[in-house]
Amino acid sequence: MENVPYDKRQGKIWYNGKNIDWKDANLHILSHGLHYASCVFEGERVYEGTIFKLREHTQRLIHSANRMGFAIPYTADEIDNACNQIIKVQNIQNGYVRPIAWRGSEMMAISAQKNKIHFAIAAWEWGSYFDPKIREKGISLDISQWRRPAPDTIPWDTKASGLYMICTLSKHEAERKGFNDSLMLDCKGDIAEATGANIFFVNDNESEIHTPIPDNFIDGITRRTIIELAKKNGVKVVERKIKLDELKKFTGCFLTGTAAEITPVSKIEDNNFHIPKIVNKLWQDYSNLVRKKKVLDQSIA
Repeated sequence: MENVPYDKRQGKIWYNGKNIDWKDANLHILSHGLHYASCVFEGERVYEGTIFKLREHTQRLIHSANRMGFAIPYTADEIDNACNQIIKVQNIQNGYVRPIAWRGSEMMAISAQKNKIHFAIAAWEWGSYFDPKIREKGISLDISQWRRPAPDTIPWDTKASGLYMICTLSKHEAERKGFNDSLMLDCKGDIAEATGANIFFVNDNESEIHTPIPDNFIDGITRRTIIELAKKNGVKVVERKIKLDELKKFTGCFLTGTAAEITPVSKIEDNNFHIPKIVNKLWQDYSNLVRKKKVLDQSIA
């Protein structure tokens, strides 16, 4: 199934209140969301038949739409119910859910005051975002030429489709150069995030984890979860501005995100890292949490 193009897959997609055939889930070529990026979405993980932190994702989706100047025509409860319904219809036990809302085709101009808001949810079985064999050793990051825009230039705290244009450019360039992903800086040159995941650094004795302040990029749901787990393990979490020349001071690095989960980083350009014990412990605790197993509240030995 992994190699089947997404438009050729089988099943149902929840589309404007109905479950329709996967192949029929289309939009008009003159949809405003396609031309002008008036589109917001979420990415959610299903673990053993349950969507992890579904309500938090739904609340963020509604917030993203509001920031983009439109309202999704469904309540949070209705969105949650639709997400749960489609994973049952699709028989998803471990997979991914993509709710998406966009402006339709009633008007084709910058202004889209009268355009209908469409809403759809797709779900499919899915494993690891990065190749598991590569992930086991730690992925490599390039440093992107593109920077996260200043927070007064974009609705930076949303999952709006237009914000991911430079992420695709950055990841493509990294892959052409032999890297797995790319590190993005903010408008002032401080470390921000990877193309689709937040970033953390571990100091040499693993007593502290440092992560950038999310003031120009999304404060990820997985990011917040990992911070809670780290604190439960007796690890100090420092949120601060991190300069690029500080990379050599850290011995460990990892990414977090709904898709990436917890992914160790072995290299950022010519800066090398090992996989600290705390990263393996956090991965185990996170795996237990999302699968509703008991998370051991203990410090790292």
